[in-house]
Amino acid sequence: MLEEFIPRESLEKKLIFYDLKADGGRLQVFANARETESLEAFFKQHEHVKRGDIIGCRGVPLRTKTGELSICPSEVKLLSPCLRNLPSEKYPIASQNIRYRQRYLDLMITPKTREIFYTRSKIINYVRRYLDSSGFLEVETPVLNQIPSGAAARPFLTHHNELKLPMYLRIAPELYLKMLVVGGLDRVYEIGRLFRNEGIDLTHNPEFTTCEFYWAYKDYNDLMDVTEEMVSEMVYNIKGTYEVEYTKTNEDGTPGETININFARPWPRYDMIQELETRGGFTIPTPYESEECEQFLLAKLTEIGIDVKHPATARMLDKLTEHYLEPECQNPAFIINHPQIMSPLAKYHRSRPGLTERFECFVAGKEICNAYTELNNPIVQRELFAYQGTQADKDDEAMGLDENFCLSLEHGLPPTAGWGMGIDRLTMFLTNSANIKEVILFPQMKSEDPEEQALLAKKSLDFAWWNKNESAI
Repeated sequence: MLEEFIPRESLEKKLIFYDLKADGGRLQVFANARETESLEAFFKQHEHVKRGDIIGCRGVPLRTKTGELSICPSEVKLLSPCLRNLPSEKYPIASQNIRYRQRYLDLMITPKTREIFYTRSKIINYVRRYLDSSGFLEVETPVLNQIPSGAAARPFLTHHNELKLPMYLRIAPELYLKMLVVGGLDRVYEIGRLFRNEGIDLTHNPEFTTCEFYWAYKDYNDLMDVTEEMVSEMVYNIKGTYEVEYTKTNEDGTPGETININFARPWPRYDMIQELETRGGFTIPTPYESEECEQFLLAKLTEIGIDVKHPATARMLDKLTEHYLEPECQNPAFIINHPQIMSPLAKYHRSRPGLTERFECFVAGKEICNAYTELNNPIVQRELFAYQGTQADKDDEAMGLDENFCLSLEHGLPPTAGWGMGIDRLTMFLTNSANIKEVILFPQMKSEDPEEQALLAKKSLDFAWWNKNESAI
């Protein structure tokens, strides 16, 4: 791409200078009429070339009097014209709306944007190499599901015309991956998109990328060690240091404190319930499924001024953790041993009733990783799914019963540990990006046309319209 046309010499001297940009690098074109077959051909080649055009050059490399590496062309050809006026790096695109909607323009103009996506690619490639070298098999599982399962989240609903069935975009690949372990694939992983019909903010996008893996005959203690090794060495491999500078964001969206995140091992481990009770100065009633516990948590959250939209016990425990523990996790840290009521797919703790063998990894107060020893008891799993069903009126993200998964457990899931990490969040930390839209090439954006937005909303909800207008879908 022609980045700049610079008539640094008079045309009377029959010299034209261009700056070319490609693959993140720059090269000067030193066009001299003496290298062209005729003066007429020289001016004809350059007559319509302007900033932003895609051009091709045939010539020889040289260095100018100032020592700048250049190409001296015998032929310049316009390959593709740019019909718009481009911004420049000197005067970057100020509007985030334009940058996100016209990402191609942002990539042309902003070197930092290109670096962000090079780093994102390096993260994915490192994770893939790490798992491949550990004997894992990369697999693909369905994106269209008949039952939304594998995580506590609101799904996107669509419709399959041929089967005449409602379908859901997957919120997690977990259950399918565990079924593969039942089938004898002891180490499997998948890197791919997930879809959750939830809010959009600085750290959430409706579609995002994760890596999930499942490892037979391992437990959550093993995976904490794996997480420390994988992530810390990834950071060092990409950045050349274990320390990364990151600028936090204030509640109003403005830049906040700049911190240095140290990914060097070992990382601290905070026992969830013990830390909550110590820091909060209270004792949480047990069992956690009881009405007494639910009322206690509701009163405690009200007391410290936290609004509770969904008064389910699992959600309230999550809110307390967010208030008391997550701010302590600026450098990477694990919060471990969650109550079973928060973790219906995690295995019950081997020595502490009511808890599970689960951990979450936090960086700068944000979760990047979730993992646990997998529940492989089909009887207990059915009971937990049934309990989740009773919470649906309080928690619109409660999981339903997946009969096909429970059937697979009855064939025997070996002792297994499962792990999931958000690629987008980790990319944010390694590129010092405060907004998740900065690390997704094409983030979801609200329609700029109100009428178009209303029509799209109607179409997405009206399945009758879908069936009558198959050709329009």
